[in-house]
Amino acid sequence: MTTGSTTAASPWFVRPPSAGHPARIFCFPFSGSGASAFSAWPAAIDDVEICPVQFPGRENRLGHPHYGTYENLAASLVEPLEPLLDRPYAFFAHCAGAMPAYETVLRLAELGLPGPDCLVVSGQPAPHDASRDRMLTMSEPELRAELESFVRSRGIEPRPDMIDMGMFVLLRDHAAAGAYRRPEPVKVDCPIVVLHWQDDPDVSLDELQGWRQYSDSVEFRVVDGGHYDFMDAPDELQKLLTCWR
Repeated sequence: MTTGSTTAASPWFVRPPSAGHPARIFCFPFSGSGASAFSAWPAAIDDVEICPVQFPGRENRLGHPHYGTYENLAASLVEPLEPLLDRPYAFFAHCAGAMPAYETVLRLAELGLPGPDCLVVSGQPAPHDASRDRMLTMSEPELRAELESFVRSRGIEPRPDMIDMGMFVLLRDHAAAGAYRRPEPVKVDCPIVVLHWQDDPDVSLDELQGWRQYSDSVEFRVVDGGHYDFMDAPDELQKLLTCWR
């Protein structure tokens, strides 16, 4: 198999995807975050390359216009994805990142492009239940406190300038989440694996059951850890992410 880059560098990916792996997982971050949510992940799990997706309007794309809506985000992502759909692939999406991931699967199908072999969603209720997200009811001061708590949970003391920048991203992502509506489930052609984090205080296993309506093959897995422990790429999660191969 040849090695090296398959495409010119794209702002949608933090590194050019390689031709040296027979499969890929494209990783979608949660609201207010970027591809750095996957910075502790290995570059590949077994023979599957990890490809974090970088949404516009954050981190190294801070100067790029925000996507506005999840539907716009999905439509914009298709073009940079297309040359990379030349081998089996899956989507992994955590929390609100599951919404644009799902919308991207629908968009690819509409355009007749190869769809993923699996959609893995983590800690996020189904699209028609997305409006139940507790963060959507929070005021700006409450969101700031939530962000500060998250930063501390990662072992970092939050500086005011860091939180200001984080809020700049989070508030725009929060608006996109609040505007998203998918009143009726639309099934995808691929299997869906739904991950519930056992120590997640915000999303229960019952609240994830709506995903059953989104594919003819839906599997639920309970994994050890809390809501943000996916960021550390625990061994249990890594094994799950290659089970579709």
